[in-house]
Amino acid sequence: MVSRTYQATGTAGHAALVDEISSWLALDADDVDHKHAARRDHALTAVRALNEDAAAGDTEAFHLQQLLLSRIYTTVVQLPKGTSAEGSALLHEVTRLLENATVALEDGCITPSTLEQAPTEPRPYLSWLKGLVRRHRAFKHPYYTEFIRDQAGHDDLRTYVVQESLVDGRFDDLLAMMQVGTAGAAKMEIANNYWDEMGNGDPDQVHTHLFNKIYEVFDVREDDMESVMTAGDLLTGNLAVLVCRYRRLYAEAVGFLGMTEWLVPDRFTDVVHAWERLGLPPVGITYHRLHITVDSQHAAGWFHHVVLPAAHDARMRRGIARGALWRVNSSARLLDERLGAARGAVATA
Repeated sequence: MVSRTYQATGTAGHAALVDEISSWLALDADDVDHKHAARRDHALTAVRALNEDAAAGDTEAFHLQQLLLSRIYTTVVQLPKGTSAEGSALLHEVTRLLENATVALEDGCITPSTLEQAPTEPRPYLSWLKGLVRRHRAFKHPYYTEFIRDQAGHDDLRTYVVQESLVDGRFDDLLAMMQVGTAGAAKMEIANNYWDEMGNGDPDQVHTHLFNKIYEVFDVREDDMESVMTAGDLLTGNLAVLVCRYRRLYAEAVGFLGMTEWLVPDRFTDVVHAWERLGLPPVGITYHRLHITVDSQHAAGWFHHVVLPAAHDARMRRGIARGALWRVNSSARLLDERLGAARGAVATA
């Protein structure tokens, strides 16, 4: 039976809902659907209420909404240790409600006229898209250029790498998911990118392996991860999975991941500067050093081989721009939040 506790209103009810649905994830999919069939409508109504409160500006509801979606996505991006609810019809209905609410949030942050301004020819379109992002406050955000580069301490960097793990720590899997169904130059570009992520065949150079070296420097354990994730961190990771897992959002994935790679070199240059300033072990910064060069090359190849061929199609142009704006808008909000928290901590100290 679905827990009666989330019949309560407000945060207590939402938290009980998240705990209850989270408990389903280690069950067999058929068991989830069978055991909870009688309370299906009640559960979905509770998820809708969570979404409504999140959309109305309830920060705790928003955090719980994104936490639940992030936990559900573990059934998509991680191999199960035992049984899994992956494939459950009821879990899929819950997921779609959460995903639709997340998409509505990001679309609501895009000025309606922006997407209509895109040129129709591929090269002017690409120039317009890059200009759109270059002028965005996320492009050279002071969280990186001021705080991370010159002010962040050891604990600040530790928190930073944990928070970034939802994208950086699984970029190879995101590429693997998004390439399904592609062909030609786009598929080859994604494949080349993926092979770089795989260390070009050298297990010691696989990028996720190198990223995990950072965890060793800071003694980060799996139990530490979720507790430091803000709603904005969870949203960023959720958006990345969302655009990559659905074929209908392929265009958005092109824009989202393309801009992720374009932003990386400047941001990681600031991270390397901070790492050296603090005198941290060199083994932990290999990942960031590597991506300063590699992602510059990847971004150029992505624009040339993936964006330009796709930009002949109006639907693709709109989706790519939409995904790019999802990336920079969510990033700007997240970095504003992080910078505010960092400055608040300094003021308190």
